[in-house]
Amino acid sequence: MDELPSLLEVHNVRIVGMGEELVVLAHGFGTDQSVWKHVIPHLVDDYRVILFDNMGAGTTDPEYFSFSRYSTLYGYADDLLTILDELEVQSCIFVGHSVSGMVGCLASLYRPEIFSKIITISASPRYLNDMDYFGGFEQEDLNQLFEAMQSNFKAWVSGFAPLAVGADIDSMAVQEFGRTLFNIRPDIAFSVAKTIFQSDLRSILPKFFTIAGDCAMPYFTKQQGSGGASGSGGLPASYSWRSHDS
Repeated sequence: MDELPSLLEVHNVRIVGMGEELVVLAHGFGTDQSVWKHVIPHLVDDYRVILFDNMGAGTTDPEYFSFSRYSTLYGYADDLLTILDELEVQSCIFVGHSVSGMVGCLASLYRPEIFSKIITISASPRYLNDMDYFGGFEQEDLNQLFEAMQSNFKAWVSGFAPLAVGADIDSMAVQEFGRTLFNIRPDIAFSVAKTIFQSDLRSILPKFFTIAGDCAMPYFTKQQGSGGASGSGGLPASYSWRSHDS
C-alpha cells in the first residue's frame, strides 16, 4: 500500500532563500506558486521564502480537494495555519495575492502572533455590490460568469484571462494565467470561484487598515473599513493591510 503524502507534499511546499526573516507568498485564484517566479529572485538574498499551492490549484491532486471544506475561505485559512505550524513558524511576513490576501487576514485573527505583517495584493472582502458599497459585480453578473464556466470552461478561460489580467490575449502574463487557470479541474474551479465571489468578509475590516492601493480591483465606499478609502472619487480598491497590532 502506497504511503499517503504529507501535508507539505500535498501543498507542494517549498522554502528558498538565505535570510533570517520569513516571507510567506500565497497565490490567488487561477494560479499556483509559479506566479511568484519573477518576485523570488528579489527576496532570496534577504529572506527565507515559503511557497505553497492552495488546494484545488492545477498543481495539486484534485482527490484531496474537499468541496465542503473549501465552501468558505475558512478552509484555506486553516490550511495556511496548519502549514505554518508544520514548519514551526513563529513569525512571518505574509504576502497574499487576490483571495489569499483575505485568507491571510482570516488566519491572523486566529493566530495574530504568527503574522508580523500582512500585505495583500488585489484583495477584496466582497465582490458583490451592496447598499453604499461597490464590489464590482451584480448578482446577475456572477450568475452569467458561473454559467459560462459550466457551459464551456475552455472558452471561459480564454475570455476571462485577458479580462482579469487587463492585457492583450497574446501577452505573456495572459498566456501564463490562462495556462494555470486551465490546469484546474473545471468543477473545482467552479466551486472555488463561487466561494470567492459570493464571500463577504467586510466584518473583519476593522481589524486592519489601508496602507496602499492599485488599479486591479473595485473600490470601497468611504463608509467601509477603518482606512477611510473613498469610493466617491472612483478610487480603485486593491489594498495592502496589516494588523493594528503589528
